[in-house]
Amino acid sequence: METEAIRIGVIMQCTPLANRWQPFQWQPIEVVGQVGPAQSAPHCLRNDPADTRWLFTGIDVRLCSTEAEGYFLNISAPTPCWFIMWRFEEVDGVELAVPKSVTLSYNEAARLMDGGERVDTLPASADIVERLTAFTNEYYHPEPKRKNKKPSFEGGEGVAKMASAEGGKNGG
Repeated sequence: METEAIRIGVIMQCTPLANRWQPFQWQPIEVVGQVGPAQSAPHCLRNDPADTRWLFTGIDVRLCSTEAEGYFLNISAPTPCWFIMWRFEEVDGVELAVPKSVTLSYNEAARLMDGGERVDTLPASADIVERLTAFTNEYYHPEPKRKNKKPSFEGGEGVAKMASAEGGKNGG
């Protein structure tokens, strides 16, 4: 089950660094509600040597019941957050850090990072956390913990079963 999309925009910031191997750093600085048309081109908000900012709009975030555990992990954290995956791209002759995917699922973000993607976080607003919590409460049902009953080590049939099972695992 998927929800209606939450349409957002992301503001990416580029700041200079005093480092000869990496002269600048890109990072997301704010998630904003949808502004302007659904799929507008990136918009430069500020362009000076000390601080460059670009707004990327038209990003849809959907909540899916299959990601409920990832949402639970996010809302259980001290600061629930947005996970923003971005890549460098050339846009109108300028190399920019472009947000490609935004999620609220801890598990989805972990899969992206395992795949070698850059993922940064920004705190989620109270209304988004409330919406995420309601969705998670409806769809997340943790598996009950099961106790494994160990056979008694006082001898008897339980020990014989355990020994035969161990022998099968170890080639004996």
